[in-house]
Amino acid sequence: MKITVLCVGKLKEKYLVEGIKEYTKRMTPFAKVEIIEVADEPCPDNASQALEEKIRQKEADKLLKKLRPDTFLIILDLKGKMLSSEEMARKIQDLAISGKSDITFIIGGSIGLAPTLVQRANLLLSLSNLTFPHQLVRLLLMEQIYRWFKIIHNEPYHK
Repeated sequence: MKITVLCVGKLKEKYLVEGIKEYTKRMTPFAKVEIIEVADEPCPDNASQALEEKIRQKEADKLLKKLRPDTFLIILDLKGKMLSSEEMARKIQDLAISGKSDITFIIGGSIGLAPTLVQRANLLLSLSNLTFPHQLVRLLLMEQIYRWFKIIHNEPYHK
């Protein structure tokens, strides 16, 4: 299975980088995992709604260039579906069984994603009702992907 995590912005915090490296290493037996960062666009604090939309669209254009045509696209979104770890593990397993072994997750930047990109998603997924910094979400997602694979393989991590 191939898992790609597309992210807006460069991860700077060392503790997050190290945590992501650890989970990427742990997933080696289960999947080929790739994290791709696209540059975020500068956004002033007092940006108008129109300017924010232009910024979101520029970031979306960069993300779209990185998408493979046949990938199953899961976008992390506050309005997305909330699934338990077990439900998401079943979803990943069902995708693999049905021949969809290429999955891409997208994590937007601090002002979110353009609606044109969100509409392309095969699944909108929310990790929580809580709000997290978009950079921390990368680590949370990597931990969950690892957990899903442990559940799929009936290994003890998830208890």
